[in-house]
Amino acid sequence: MKHYLLGIDQGTTSTRAIIFDALGRPCSSAQQEFKQYYPHNGWVEHDAREIWQSALEVCRQAIAKLKIDAGSIAAIGISNQRETTVVWDKSSGEPIYNAIVWQDRRTADYCETLLKQGQQEMIREKTGLLLDAYFSATKIRWLLNNVVGAKTKAQQRQLAFGTIDTFLLWHLTGGKSFKTDATNAARTLLFNIKTQQWDEELLHLFDIPKTMLPEVYDNSAEFGYTEKGLFAANIPITGIAGDQHAALIGQACFQVGMAKSTYGTGGFLVMNTGDEIVYSKNRLLSTLAYRLQGKPTYALEGSIFIAGAAVQWLRDEVQLIKEAKQTETLAVAAKADSQVYLVPAFTGLGAPYWDPHARAAILGLTRDSGIAEIVRATLEAIAYQTEDLVQAMLADGVHQVTTLRVDGGMVVNDWLIQFLADILNLPIERPQVNETSVLGAVYLAGLQVGIFKSLEHIGELWSKDRCFKPTMTMMERKKRYGGWQHAVQQVLT
Repeated sequence: MKHYLLGIDQGTTSTRAIIFDALGRPCSSAQQEFKQYYPHNGWVEHDAREIWQSALEVCRQAIAKLKIDAGSIAAIGISNQRETTVVWDKSSGEPIYNAIVWQDRRTADYCETLLKQGQQEMIREKTGLLLDAYFSATKIRWLLNNVVGAKTKAQQRQLAFGTIDTFLLWHLTGGKSFKTDATNAARTLLFNIKTQQWDEELLHLFDIPKTMLPEVYDNSAEFGYTEKGLFAANIPITGIAGDQHAALIGQACFQVGMAKSTYGTGGFLVMNTGDEIVYSKNRLLSTLAYRLQGKPTYALEGSIFIAGAAVQWLRDEVQLIKEAKQTETLAVAAKADSQVYLVPAFTGLGAPYWDPHARAAILGLTRDSGIAEIVRATLEAIAYQTEDLVQAMLADGVHQVTTLRVDGGMVVNDWLIQFLADILNLPIERPQVNETSVLGAVYLAGLQVGIFKSLEHIGELWSKDRCFKPTMTMMERKKRYGGWQHAVQQVLT
């Protein structure tokens, strides 16, 4: 019997592999960080080859740790950082340039040019997205226009574009499978979420040949088999989703009004809106939640560019802490009446502001402000940014959030989740399995091979670790959030 499922969780700063059993419980894992490149102000790159090697290595380590035969693995699911853009040569599989990361702002000026041309409404109507450097299309265009010979090669059908899932799939299958799933496609600015097709008008606008693009499949599908020699068996790859969509599935948010908020490098609040595409009046994103058996389910999403990355900044750049877990102790120790605010606009501000030129600032410092107050302000900023997103969703007329479930590396911090419950004035549920992105990918893979029978079956498997209930007074909440709103105004351009 094939009892296990292997999940690849390809994130912005590390790659992880987790092996789960048939009940969705983690059995073995391995993780590897990889290098971040910052060639210019606002530019962020990865070496796609290093990402592929890290994925292969952690898969092998996780299998070895569990001491199982690769033939015991029923299927592989992939969850990946979205929008990050790779273009590679179809014959060699070699990238023509580093991967341009979702955080990268190098195409912000080009986006502003298109905005002035009045292209925003057409793009929003088709894709549900805003015209922003965040998404893949302008990154592809930049590569074609700035890498010597790239445009000619693309016109000659020699180049392939993919988000990280497609690049990994290509290499896992030895170049046999050139596919993506509907959620990753929906984040490129090239995919029409109504027709569920690559859009000719958008391809023409960005001057991208259609032959560069992968085939788009449901989230649970036959994506291919691992190439002989990578593992001791040819394992089917049957589930793929962008990390935030995968987390929504891993959190079993299958009903309208259910939402999850993930706190990793960035922060992402995603609410299930069912069959309906809700077009935001408050600069949130209409997107696919998932697509199964050809049927799309939609979501409304707000993106926080910097969440855990701000804690990394505290640790690595300004060296106020040695490790992330110190933040909880310091937040508890900070002066309760501190009015220090940190606005983490290191790469601009995401929803609902969408200001690519905003930059980070610490405000409200007094003579008795110290490391503890700055650390606490860094954590508080995550809750305030989430409240910005919730308020925007409510203003768009969506259902009240019925359930909010949190996940990601930061949610082990009880102080942070309690503060989040207080600022949102909502009970917050934390799951027993915190790595919900990779769990969602494994659920999708298991659906395809029959280990999980239905979404209802998956919902029954979800289990809660703890529920955090709000305790802050309304007056205190308003005062603190008002201070945040004032602080944000100081950094907007």
